[in-house]
This record gives sequence, C-alpha cells and structure tokens, in this order.
Amino acid sequence: MAPRRATGRGRLHQLQAPGGQTQTSRCASDRDRGPMTTTTLAAVAHGAGEPFTLEEVELDDLRPDEVLVDVVAVGMCHTDISAGHGTIPFPTPGVLGHEGAGRVSAVGSEVHRVRPGDPVLMSFTSCGRCTACRGGHPAYCDSHLPWNLLGGRRADGSSTIRRPDGTELSGHFFGQSSFAHQAIVDERSLVLLEPDTTDDDLIRFAPLGCGVQTGAGAVINVLRPTSDTVMVVTGAGAVGLAAVMAAAALSVGVVIVVDRVAERLELALELGATHSINAEQADTTEELRKITQGRGVDAAIETTGNVGVLEMAIESLAIGGSCFVIGAPPAGSRASFNVNAQLPGRRIVGVTLGDSEPERFIPQLIALHRAGRFPFDRLARRYPFSEINRAAEDAARGVAIKPVLVIAKGPQ
Repeated sequence: MAPRRATGRGRLHQLQAPGGQTQTSRCASDRDRGPMTTTTLAAVAHGAGEPFTLEEVELDDLRPDEVLVDVVAVGMCHTDISAGHGTIPFPTPGVLGHEGAGRVSAVGSEVHRVRPGDPVLMSFTSCGRCTACRGGHPAYCDSHLPWNLLGGRRADGSSTIRRPDGTELSGHFFGQSSFAHQAIVDERSLVLLEPDTTDDDLIRFAPLGCGVQTGAGAVINVLRPTSDTVMVVTGAGAVGLAAVMAAAALSVGVVIVVDRVAERLELALELGATHSINAEQADTTEELRKITQGRGVDAAIETTGNVGVLEMAIESLAIGGSCFVIGAPPAGSRASFNVNAQLPGRRIVGVTLGDSEPERFIPQLIALHRAGRFPFDRLARRYPFSEINRAAEDAARGVAIKPVLVIAKGPQ
C-alpha cells in the first residue's frame, strides 16, 4: 500500500501501526514546504541488555535542509545492535536505524533535490563543506562521528525526537534514525531512486545504506583489485559477503573467506568466493599459507572487529599487500604488528562506509544487482517492524545475516 501524502496544512492523516495502533501526523502542504510536527511510532533503544520498545514519539519541526520520509523498510546493521547495547557510546534512550528506505512526505524550505512522493534510500550524513566532503569522500567528513554515531543530536545540539510528555530522545542517527514509521532525514543522507521504484524494491534495497555499501565500497572504491589480486575476507557477515560479491563482479582471481559458521562459508562460495576456511576446524594462518603457496595475500578485508583476527590478517599480507580495517572493536582496542614487516610496502588502511559517495555509488550497486552480478538480496531476511527484538536476537546469534524490518502501512 502506497504511503499517504500530505495534502494541506493542518490535515490529519491516519496510518495503521502493527497491532492496529493508530498514528496521527500533521504535515505541511507541498506548496508552502514550511514547518511541521509529526507523531509516529518508533523503536526506542534503552541501553545494555534492554530490548527495544515501540513507543509513540513526536518528531520536531523540519529544518530548512531536512526531509520527512515515510519509512517502508529499514535494514538492521551490527552498528545498530552495538549502539543499542552501549558498545558504541550513543546516548540512550534514543532511536537508531540507519539503513532506511521510503518515500518523501514533505521537505524543508531549502531542499531542492527531492520532493514529496519521491522514493529514496537513506545513508550517512556529512557537512558537505570540509576538505574530505569537497574532495568526494564524505564518509571521512570532519563531523562524521558526532553527526552520525555519537551525538544523538543535530549539529546545533537540538533533538529531532521527543516523547509526548516533552522528554527529548536521542536521534539523528546517521542523519535519519529510521527505526520508525516516519523519520526526519538530512537531505545529504538521501539517495534519490528512479520514479518507478516499488515498495518491494525499497524493501530489497534498504541494506545498501550502510552494510552492503561498506563491504562493496571497500573493494570497488578503495582496493580496486585486478583479476590477479589474491584477496582474503575475514568474516562472512553482510559486510564481508558484500565484499565477496563485489570481488566476484570484478572477476578477482582468488577470493578466500574465513568464518566459523559453515553455512555462511557455503553461501560465500555460492556468491563468488574461490576458497573458504572454517576457523573452528583449521589453522587460518596455515591454510592461507597453503592457498597462496607461502606468498601471502595482496589484500585482506577485515570485517569482524576482532583484534586477534586483525593481527592475523596483517601477518598474512604479501609484500606490497594491504589490510583494510572495517570491523570496529570496542572503543580503545589496540592491535600490534611487526613494524619491520611493514617496510616492504605493506599497508594498514582504515575504511569507513566503503569510502563511498552514496548518490553515485548506490545506483551503481543497484545496476550491478539488476544485471545479476551483485545478488545482495540473498543476505536479507524480512521481519515485521513489530518484531524488531526478534530480528536483533537473530542477528546477534548469527541466525540472520541481514535483517530487514518491513513497516506495514495498512492491514496486511
């Protein structure tokens, strides 16, 4: 069912939430594009060991550079789980979610790139003014951490979300906080999709906003391998498997995947890996030595966030090889490496969000998918939004690689 669009100032719209709960939103007209307030349903995170709770919340008035989006689906990423559990110091209580997909409901006065009714994906936000942003690397924006991960507020310190009693909640997560039926989104977080994009497309494409973009971008944008590259991916989660698919799309000759779950290793081989190593059953270092005939790997994509695995990946590098660090361990974690071994051209490179420019890169991934060369939808398992806690549990236990929460817009 298509989302209802605002048709006039002060008009009330009724949307059915899971279980029949009614949301009421008061929206500005498309013509005047002025301030609005919105009441909607959101999943609120409360900190370590606490489940998400579905609560009615109020969204703040739109700022000139913000957009109100009716969320159709949102992927659940390990970063959401880490922030919800306090591993990432996002202030709770608050609303997470940063792989949203939906349709524009209303826009701020200075927004010109999208308009009501447009289908959009939501990704990370950035300032657009610093050296990195101007140079086409918004994932390395000077303001990345406070605006995306840690702050829970807009740049001016204001909150985008509150409870009906006026208590402010943390939000603005990756410029969106899309674990909700509606979200206030920074214009710079949006990727405009083709006009004929269906709701099923939006559900399918939602994971591109972070996890899939991160793994694929590490390969396509940063590593830029050739057919002769020998590559290892540590961790066969959504990020690692996205890297595998990207490598396969580029016809990389040797792609080795390391994980502890046999089913994920089997999937990795189906998605384009040439070799797999079960770290529960074999010595990874020795197996890499055998596969590479003692030379080592040209590239290691580390996605687990495990310091020991990172150190092993660094040690596995061939002369001139690079280790790309994607997985984030707990804050303050440190790794060690043999300094002299790095002198023959070996490199350790940190990668955030695939060093991608989402407006350009995400449509490229969609095109690869439609050409049958990037089947990222094989990673997804769909859940009703009301089952967000089951989705989080399944993700934490490794049952689901990429949960996608689907938001019902009416009776199912």
